Amino acid sequence: MIANPLDFNVEDLYVDLRQGVGCRIYLKCEGFNFAGSIKIKAAMEMVAAQEDAGELLAGGTIVESSSGNMGVALSIVAASKGYRFVCVTDVRCTLAARQTMEALGSEVHVVGEPEADSGYLGARLAYVRKLCEANAGYLWLNQYANAANWGGHYRTTGPEVAKAFPELDVLFIGAGTTGTLMGCARYFRENHPGVTVVAIDTVGSVTFGRPPGQRMIPGLGTSVRPPIFDASYADDVVYVEEAETIRMCHRLAGSGYLFGGSTGTVVSGAATWMEAHGRDGMTAVAISPDLGGNYLDTIYNDEWASRVVTADGPDDHRRCKPRS
Repeated sequence: MIANPLDFNVEDLYVDLRQGVGCRIYLKCEGFNFAGSIKIKAAMEMVAAQEDAGELLAGGTIVESSSGNMGVALSIVAASKGYRFVCVTDVRCTLAARQTMEALGSEVHVVGEPEADSGYLGARLAYVRKLCEANAGYLWLNQYANAANWGGHYRTTGPEVAKAFPELDVLFIGAGTTGTLMGCARYFRENHPGVTVVAIDTVGSVTFGRPPGQRMIPGLGTSVRPPIFDASYADDVVYVEEAETIRMCHRLAGSGYLFGGSTGTVVSGAATWMEAHGRDGMTAVAISPDLGGNYLDTIYNDEWASRVVTADGPDDHRRCKPRS
């Protein structure tokens, strides 16, 4: 029994992917909370840090840029604590995520055009700055530069994985704002340096220095390198095409698991890495950031998915194995 939505979060649920994916990977499911994603941890940590610093007072207004999951998480945190929340997102944000934020009482602004040199994220950040300039009471958490973003995962997600798998060999983590990646990688570097940390990024993301490209699925990848990111904490990186993300999501759904786009990307990248580098007896864990409910009108919509996936035949995206 709980009295606050922030008091519920399943931290020790893992899916054995050997049957559905064919690789010995254990998937840490982070979506079983009222936000439906791992972002609830960073949202709580960032808000708490501002409260402790005396920057966020009763009835205050929080503003943040988000592609969806962080916006939903902050909507829940704000509603539960009596704050107002203003989310700046863009047209790639799913309808379900936008409607969820609004149902929770948040104000949602949708940016329609990307910046020429910094994409939709650059446009969102510029919009946030304008809002803050025009509204003196707005407090921008800035998850891309906020140490509390990765600090929440250093304090929770990393130790949770280490406790469940003391003999861990490799950990796969998606790279979005890089909060989860930086927090977990720092924790393992300092406490279990023998663990290999593999970052999973999307093709078209600039985080690891690759050229920008069009991306349709919100969540992982970025068009502006996050200030909190430090590439030295990643031992390896795998890049995943969005078509492979969709294929993996549908493949998992075929086994009864409805996961989000970020999870499909992470699992696809992890399977690719294990195919090339895995060995008998290796213990591998991948972090699943989200569930699939917010993606019913995109990844799990055949018409939308067919625009991203070049199908070899009818419904190919439902049954095709990830390409390495």
